[in-house]
Amino acid sequence: MTSRRDTRRGPVACLRTLTACGVLGGLLAAGAALPVAGGAGLAAKHVTGVFTDLPPSPRENPLPARTVLLDRNGRPFAQFYSENRTVVDLSAVAPVMRKAIIAIEDSRFYGHGGLDVKGTLRALVTNTQAGGVRQGGSSLTQQLVKNILVENAETEAGRDQARAPNLQRKISELRYALAMERKYTKDEILERYLNIAYFGAGAFGVEAAARRFFSVPAARLSLPQAAALAGAVRTPYRTDPSLGASHQERLRQRRDIVLNRMAETGAVTRAQADAAKRTPLGIRLRPEPGGCTGSAHPYFCVYVHRELLNNPVFGHTRQERERRLARGGITLRTTLDPVAQKAAERAIAARVAPEDTEVAAEAMIEPGTGRIRALAASKRYGRNPGDGRNGPRTTFNLAADVAHGGGMGFQAGSTFKAFTLATALARGWRFKRGFRTPGRYVPARGFTDCAGRPVNDPGAEIFNADGRRRAGAYSISTGTWNSVNTFFMKLERKVGLCPVVRTARALGIARPDGAPLREVPTFTLGINEMDPLTVAAAFAAFAARGRHCRPVAIAEIIGRDGVRVPVPPSCRQAIDPKVADAVNHVLAGVFTRGTMRGQGIGRPAAGKTGTNNGYTSAWFAGYTPALAAAVSVGDIRGSYRHPLRNVRIGGVHYGSVQGASLPGPIWVASMSAALRGVPAKPFHAPDMNRFGGGRTPGLGRAPSADHPLGQRPGRGAGPGRRDGAGRNRLRLGDRQLLDR
Repeated sequence: MTSRRDTRRGPVACLRTLTACGVLGGLLAAGAALPVAGGAGLAAKHVTGVFTDLPPSPRENPLPARTVLLDRNGRPFAQFYSENRTVVDLSAVAPVMRKAIIAIEDSRFYGHGGLDVKGTLRALVTNTQAGGVRQGGSSLTQQLVKNILVENAETEAGRDQARAPNLQRKISELRYALAMERKYTKDEILERYLNIAYFGAGAFGVEAAARRFFSVPAARLSLPQAAALAGAVRTPYRTDPSLGASHQERLRQRRDIVLNRMAETGAVTRAQADAAKRTPLGIRLRPEPGGCTGSAHPYFCVYVHRELLNNPVFGHTRQERERRLARGGITLRTTLDPVAQKAAERAIAARVAPEDTEVAAEAMIEPGTGRIRALAASKRYGRNPGDGRNGPRTTFNLAADVAHGGGMGFQAGSTFKAFTLATALARGWRFKRGFRTPGRYVPARGFTDCAGRPVNDPGAEIFNADGRRRAGAYSISTGTWNSVNTFFMKLERKVGLCPVVRTARALGIARPDGAPLREVPTFTLGINEMDPLTVAAAFAAFAARGRHCRPVAIAEIIGRDGVRVPVPPSCRQAIDPKVADAVNHVLAGVFTRGTMRGQGIGRPAAGKTGTNNGYTSAWFAGYTPALAAAVSVGDIRGSYRHPLRNVRIGGVHYGSVQGASLPGPIWVASMSAALRGVPAKPFHAPDMNRFGGGRTPGLGRAPSADHPLGQRPGRGAGPGRRDGAGRNRLRLGDRQLLDR
């Protein structure tokens, strides 16, 4: 790098020259940059003051640069920017690129002090003879100043003023340039110029331009490539190679002009320049999509994007956070696991087509840390193109809540029975403790919400969906394995509705829209709408022995200066570890003796199916000690108006979609692939002294898991209505199934 002493002899010499030349100060900007000075000029007596009493160098804000999202392995999968730019050190720019830009823009750059007197006079004569601007007289430092002033402008009017072709602006620009020559070495000025200049095709700075035009980093630019980029700076819109053949031809012509100039200045030999001119232009445009629509993993991208916009850590106001995201130049290492992400995407794609109106979504999360490993959905993300191609798209983040770009979600169904189970175990119930369950159950008394208000619903009737209203004896284990609705309604009443709600809240359960949970008797049957990530995080807490962690998508923030700020997990003990162990023991039986019998993944796992009333949606939530996931399926047009009955999904006909028939297989396929190569670990064994044994009066043969249970309304309870007391009701229908 050139020393400061060597490169700063120019300003003093230039000032002496200006004083000696007298009126040159009044002509240098007007003649060099303007067709007509229009009577404006500087008297000789003012020249010395104008160019000796210099202002500070212009304020330099950090240049707008890309914010890049990396997966957990360091591979980029999305980026945000207002200007496609990657700031690099001068050492990361090929020497031939430095020579090319100096040769065409300011060949005496290393010899002058911000004002190239010879170049200015030459441009003055050329422009005067032509009657217009044919040659620029600005030094490279002056061009840097102009770019800085344009970047600093916060309005379009301010930017126009920074570009205005008038004498006042040119004189101010020159004074700033002389000040910058005092502050920086020549190499520092050149580095700043190469990073701020616009090259065309949406590429700001030489690194982005090299990758956009030729798909190579700036450090690997060849002589013809460097000459083409140097030629593009003067007329970036006329030589934009992305705009077609005519623009590429202009770029080739500009390249050859640069090569000739490099030969004239001795930067290369004439033979090298001629050989380079004979080579094809060799444009290899590399797309640089911004935002989540162009991301390989758009749903995860949307989650991170919304997390940044919503979190005060990244800025005091939303406007400040948006600006930082678009211009900040930070790198975010996310928690996305490409193996798990691909596993989820493939499992969904194999069973649900993007063209289907039914949608599947899955969230995967790591127990004990809350790190989100995958977010996937069957729909293509983005706005509909309007031409009918590839079926309808969506801009909803189907795997997440409203705050992270999602919608209202779907009712979670019998996955919520896990919270009633956990509450019962925490209150001293044992695995074999139970009671006789009626074939029908009316929640007429005994249900109180957390505000102490009775929320009984004597007009509703919960029953066994086989229509025979068959009674039976169940323990909390067999009742869970068979997902018996009437059993869980009665169990919820025994342990208390509010304690069940509190257990769910402690495990992170909240509605996607942020509204309060509906504390009604059918809470245990999953009347509340949910998103897959919230449910997956709750079940992950069971796997982590009761430790609930807030879902987190960002693992580390890397600033422009390379400083790394890790984002630690945010966790707390939600339930007793031994209670979680007992829940795991019971939910593991769902795979061996319950609704998912025969659909294991070859390692210890636990989970719960959920099929909603009238088949409006279906779920499966499950976990291992290493990974938890939840899958939802419903119709994107509206689950109540379009139930999952007699539907064709992914080319397969379903008489009805149940938790074990579609969400379950998606979960099995995705988890099997995501955990391939990960050592299997068992759950902690339950404390049998505390939870073993128990008694269920009259326990005989339990109904088969093939007989799901359902619910129907009492008198006056129509679909989607409220009863006279204002209590929410499920949408119900005679003989409709609720869970399997």
